[in-house]
Amino acid sequence: MKRIFSTLLLLLVIVSLVLSACTPAQPAADQTGGEEQTSGEETTGEEMEMKEVTLTIGFTASTSGKYNVESTRQINGLNLWMNQVNDAGGIHLEDGTVVKFTSKFYDDESTAERVQELYTRLATEDNADFLISPYSSGLTDASAVIAEQYGKVMITTGAASDSTYQKGYTLVYQTYTPASRYLTGALDLLAATDSSVKKIAIVHETDKFSTDVATALNAYAESLGYEVVLFEGYASETTDFAPFINKIQEAAPDAIFGGGHFQDGSTFAKQLAEKEVPVKFVALLVAPPEPTFAELGDAALGIVGPSQWEPLANFNADAAASTGMSFFGPSSKEFADMYMKAYSEEPSYHAAGGFVAGLLLQKAIEDAQSTDPAVVKTALDAIDVITFFGHMKFDTTAENHGLQIGHSMVYIQWQGEGTGAEALAKQVVWPAEGASAETLFPIP
Repeated sequence: MKRIFSTLLLLLVIVSLVLSACTPAQPAADQTGGEEQTSGEETTGEEMEMKEVTLTIGFTASTSGKYNVESTRQINGLNLWMNQVNDAGGIHLEDGTVVKFTSKFYDDESTAERVQELYTRLATEDNADFLISPYSSGLTDASAVIAEQYGKVMITTGAASDSTYQKGYTLVYQTYTPASRYLTGALDLLAATDSSVKKIAIVHETDKFSTDVATALNAYAESLGYEVVLFEGYASETTDFAPFINKIQEAAPDAIFGGGHFQDGSTFAKQLAEKEVPVKFVALLVAPPEPTFAELGDAALGIVGPSQWEPLANFNADAAASTGMSFFGPSSKEFADMYMKAYSEEPSYHAAGGFVAGLLLQKAIEDAQSTDPAVVKTALDAIDVITFFGHMKFDTTAENHGLQIGHSMVYIQWQGEGTGAEALAKQVVWPAEGASAETLFPIP
């Protein structure tokens, strides 16, 4: 009996061992109560912590109304930036967060009333994480108060007015060169070209924008020791500039600044050439950067004009390095090529302004290594960088917080040999780090 029992016990042990060998091993519990992962599911700690965050950018666009053309191009630029970031896999932060973007926008119909209503909706109902301004100083001013009221960081573009940033706001940041510095860079260009020139005349249209620009230029010139021998305004409907040209000739300046908009600026330039006014340098608002200004022929030769950005502007990493500054984003050429491929047209400065608004937000998020608006705001305060759009830096004083103080207008000059519009080409002559040609000086 004992022998039979021993035999049965031995058989049970053998069966148990066989079954144990055939049964797959189960994962052992780790020290935290979890389970070890099998080899087919192994991931690094970084991959386990990675998470994707989609931020909503809110804005209005003038898809109808008087600002339709400029606003459409501005939004094209912003969308190009957003698509580029998302298609590249988003912004990768050090903590494993991947940041992508989506947008929420409405048609503001080019009216301030709609802007305030819609930005309130963006901030409260749509819970936009960050805001981009509408196009134009007036609409931007209407949206800025809403952004500040609801604690939303907003980057403004398509808006040059200084006054928006002099109301005590702390969350609104400007990309454009302010109106007060539209022509001051042209004076810097003159000083860099010929420091012996000291007598200038300022003759400008009397609308608010042109008067503000001219008044700021006058104060800047006097602060640099220039003698303003003539400061004169003309009505917007002026077509005969002979009385003003006579005053210019009597005052005998070395350089003329001013103008207003396209029609009056073009007529003024043409009549200066016809009268053969003997000056070395002429810089006018608005008209010269327009391609059709070249139709003036010889009268356009040598004329300088300000633009927020030009495709010819040579802003790239090498140019930035030559000034000892860092560069962020695509070069001017890369942006222009991307835009042309996406929209089959050469980008205007409105389109460039839309792209750089997004680029600045991207830079701030990367510098902050966070999507927390308060931390991003701190990063925006510290930005001091060159982009394809030029130098970007914000005033952080209580009096002018968010005012753009880094970006200079790009100054173009019509140059060429021979006569006629076909012989002329637009060149960027200032600032130096973005120049495509040396300044033609003195003008013929």
